[in-house]
Amino acid sequence: MIDEVDQRLKSWVGRVLGDAPVSLSVPERDSVDRLVGLYLLELAPAPPPRTSRRPPLRVSLCYLVTAGGESPERAHHLLGELVFAAMEEPGFEVDLSPVPVPLWAALGVAPRPAFRLRVPLERERPLPAIPRVRVPLITRTVPGTVLLGRVVGPGDIPIPDAQVELPSMGLNARTDAKGLFRIASVPADTPLGRLEVRAKGAVLAVRAEELPTEEGALLVRLPLKEG
Repeated sequence: MIDEVDQRLKSWVGRVLGDAPVSLSVPERDSVDRLVGLYLLELAPAPPPRTSRRPPLRVSLCYLVTAGGESPERAHHLLGELVFAAMEEPGFEVDLSPVPVPLWAALGVAPRPAFRLRVPLERERPLPAIPRVRVPLITRTVPGTVLLGRVVGPGDIPIPDAQVELPSMGLNARTDAKGLFRIASVPADTPLGRLEVRAKGAVLAVRAEELPTEEGALLVRLPLKEG
């Protein structure tokens, strides 16, 4: 894939300078007439673009761009055309910081006018395959029942407007004038768990399974202060 970026840069130089020869090798000590150097220096990490899809793998390619000519003035002209064209090219990033002298020494050439050009390289990643469901979806309806009960105070006096709740199921009801309550849609095969009753400042929390029954209804005796 990097070779595709190489060809893109060669074509770009051709659009800017015409038929100037391009080299991807290490800059030579004595450049050929009108030779443009595009030497790949390094690969660096690059942040992936923001996308709702799976982000592609992305790196930044850094090229050392040089230019030669029959005279220094001609080489400078070519380099100037390239740097300004690169600044206007979408996706190109021009680095004008000085090229370190040790780098030139490592390349075996004398320091010369140059700039670094960073070009992104991406590789798309296909979305992971989602296995197809090959069996029919099975649904099960949980049978529901109605929970009946009566809330009374001392002397088994009915307590109206008491709040009755099954917290684990998110179900609740209020008692009527006779202290009766009715909670519908209670799962028939699920333990009722804790039953909470609130009335007149008193609170009772007890497991529903531990309550006595009266004619098929729970009997809740709420401890209220007399008087």
